[in-house]
Amino acid sequence: MKSFMRSLAPLLCLIAAMSVGTQSAAAEQGTAAKEKPRLYTYVSNWVIPRAKWDDMQKADAANQKILDGAVGNSTILGYGTGEILVHHPEGSTHNDWWISNSMAGLLDVLDQFYKSKTPTSAVLTSATKHWDNVYESQYYGWRAGTVRGGYVHGAAYKLRADAPNDAVETLSKSFIVPLFEKLTAEGSVQAWQVAEEAIHTSDPGMFFVFYITPDAKGIDKTNAALRTAIGENSLALPALASMVDFSAHRDDLGRSNATFK
Repeated sequence: MKSFMRSLAPLLCLIAAMSVGTQSAAAEQGTAAKEKPRLYTYVSNWVIPRAKWDDMQKADAANQKILDGAVGNSTILGYGTGEILVHHPEGSTHNDWWISNSMAGLLDVLDQFYKSKTPTSAVLTSATKHWDNVYESQYYGWRAGTVRGGYVHGAAYKLRADAPNDAVETLSKSFIVPLFEKLTAEGSVQAWQVAEEAIHTSDPGMFFVFYITPDAKGIDKTNAALRTAIGENSLALPALASMVDFSAHRDDLGRSNATFK
């Protein structure tokens, strides 16, 4: 889960501003963010030749039996597939992912895929590049159910070296959680999370904001909510610039089929 017109950059500008003396602002948003069990996400990223894209859809459908079974016995809490819409030379074309409250849950499903010989299927062996990521989150949420043809947006950010140790926690609790809980409750967003890598394959200072909408209108509604919030605060950019190195910022935008328990 890279260009969504940098829509989450303004969001994080506001977050940072609110992180500086924002107890009252957080209170206006309603309930403070509550601690949740850690959520782990396994993501497999693939660069599949265009001629094989239909085969990738068939492979995803074939994998559904394993994933549905793992959701049914609570080994995992959800899963999905993605097709990237904004392509670039270093990026993937497709991804598969699943979530669990334990690393054991993630690895159990991965083991089932290896035993089923899925990684050696014709379409996956045609991939010109492949890599995996494992993320960890304490700030997340979703609506139970299945999304077909939704949209998934991911944004990657890097904290400055002198950012406070609790920067991600502060950013999340002060603004991201209340905003996305509201968008989820009204149905504009199906699922979201603020994540850091559990297995570091990139800079340890990176953090990520992912969300899925059930349709394209959900993206517009999310952007509108961000603009409204930004308009209510004029101290955003200087505060954010002191915490985030924007030279490392990247976005992803794709289509997604996803199921959540």
